[in-house]
Amino acid sequence: MTDLANGNDSDHFWARVRMALGVMRPVSRERQPAYGQAAIARQIGIKPRLGARIEEELGESWARAAARKVSMSLLVIEIDRMGDYFTSYGKDATDDCVRSVMQAIADALPRDGDVCLRMGRATFVVALPDLPVLLAKTSAGHIAEAIRGLALAHKESHAGIVTVSMGLAVTNPHGQYDRKFFETAAAALKKAQRKGLGRLHSIDLRPAQEQSRKKRAA
Repeated sequence: MTDLANGNDSDHFWARVRMALGVMRPVSRERQPAYGQAAIARQIGIKPRLGARIEEELGESWARAAARKVSMSLLVIEIDRMGDYFTSYGKDATDDCVRSVMQAIADALPRDGDVCLRMGRATFVVALPDLPVLLAKTSAGHIAEAIRGLALAHKESHAGIVTVSMGLAVTNPHGQYDRKFFETAAAALKKAQRKGLGRLHSIDLRPAQEQSRKKRAA
């Protein structure tokens, strides 16, 4: 058992807490957080905020889908083994890699109005209102292919190149934006990562929503 009274361990723990808290401050485009803060926040139980821009995009996409009574898909994408990449290649190469991946995602999106938003150092969020689930999965496949097509070397990955894992959530929006929708997509991402590199896992909330609606109507 770790002795929390040990000076070195205690100092290390609080250093991690301070780093994690830094993630929770609004971040401008000019000043991005150092790699690893979002991961540290998760490790010690602090959930980093999505940021105003992501919250705004999710809320607006939700409202559009709800008004039109159509489904909404949400992709949460994370570069595989980015911590190992950072350790092996350094900050400058990591920054270049992340920019290239983000551009590849943006270029692979199915519609002109779709946007790729960055969360933390190596995670991206894509809201896809009024996009059928099959097309959302197809878009995810195009994104994966585009990133593999970059052929960015990653010597610490079994794939040998940079890949991404993706979580996809699908829902029928009603009323005000439900933040649990993002949590569902994030949970899908974690399940994809447990499967290995470059995987996609999807969670469709619509069957449960329909069942709940029928129970209320009965």
